[in-house]
Amino acid sequence: MYVIITYDVGEKRVHKVCKKLREYLTWTQNSVFEGVITKGKLTECLSEVEKIIKKKEDSVYLYTIDNPKNITKKVYGQSKNFDDMFL
Repeated sequence: MYVIITYDVGEKRVHKVCKKLREYLTWTQNSVFEGVITKGKLTECLSEVEKIIKKKEDSVYLYTIDNPKNITKKVYGQSKNFDDMFL
């Protein structure tokens, strides 16, 4: 399945959440990750993220696309892929 994950977490946890999500998905923009992932890996990823965040303060949004052929992505302006910048 194809997923998009966005998050808004406290400053002290931003790096930890970003680092954890980079293990599973592609970092496309500040606080935004996307990519193809299995249900099992997604469950594992979210379980690890839940250990980092504070549920009463932070937000993590998950968007799932079961058929990625039905999604169109257009980028206006500079296309960013943070993974490419640091590899």
